[in-house]
Amino acid sequence: MKNWQATICGFVAGAVINLGLVTVGMSVFPLPEGTDASNMDEIRKLMPTLPAGNFVFPLLGHALGTLIGATVAAKLAAHGPLRRALIVGGIFLLGGIAMIINCSGPTWFIVTDLLLAYFPMAFLGSTLGMKLRPSA
Repeated sequence: MKNWQATICGFVAGAVINLGLVTVGMSVFPLPEGTDASNMDEIRKLMPTLPAGNFVFPLLGHALGTLIGATVAAKLAAHGPLRRALIVGGIFLLGGIAMIINCSGPTWFIVTDLLLAYFPMAFLGSTLGMKLRPSA
């Protein structure tokens, strides 16, 4: 598979995992009754009042989405699996930064998310992906 295809497949796989976990999290830790989740102003005002539980699934989604996406990209890459995994991690990092700019969140979440959920998971994913590659 060509490298750009491996990167896209990794991104799509990671995005599905991320969205799935965030969606499950909304069921486990719902927003207060009457909250319009599509209204960013309302979400920004609500963020400081949310308990820590509301941030567990987004953090898991970001970390596991990046891990799975990077693993898939590294496994499928024709060459340079680490580079493909890190590109997927970088794409997810940009999405995380955009999310923080738009929604904010508690400091512990922002620091943990930015420092642990992206490049460390992308590196781990590249290692897993390389182990899953067929041996020559």
